[in-house]
Amino acid sequence: MNNGIFDKEKIRLKIQLIEDNLRKLEMLKKIEFDVFITDFRNVETAKHLLQVSIEAMLDIANHIIARLRLKTPVTSRDSFLTLQEESILDKKSTNKYILMTKFRNRIVHLYYDVAIEDVYEILKNDLDDFRKYIQQIVLFLKTI
Repeated sequence: MNNGIFDKEKIRLKIQLIEDNLRKLEMLKKIEFDVFITDFRNVETAKHLLQVSIEAMLDIANHIIARLRLKTPVTSRDSFLTLQEESILDKKSTNKYILMTKFRNRIVHLYYDVAIEDVYEILKNDLDDFRKYIQQIVLFLKTI
């Protein structure tokens, strides 16, 4: 496989964006729930950072899919499934990433139906999923 087909700088910038957002999310994670919910800026910032980070994950996935000339994904879910089929992502992680896209879709399309508790739960328990994704992408890039 010709690794020159990938725009590694584009991927690096997307990864950097996710990592920068994770640092900010880690700061929000330290805020106790009772305090977190009293300031709308905490909630809205967390939602935005999560949404943008998930979109960056999808951008990376779609870049890889396009450059490898794999089947064009119809949905965001398909992007992650395609990378799983190519053994770039593992099945357990892929299932988590699919749930992340569902959450992102709720933020974008059903913004009125995103519970603060769900946002806080993700902050407390799921930020490592972003790190796992980055690890899997970096590992893949090293193999090409």
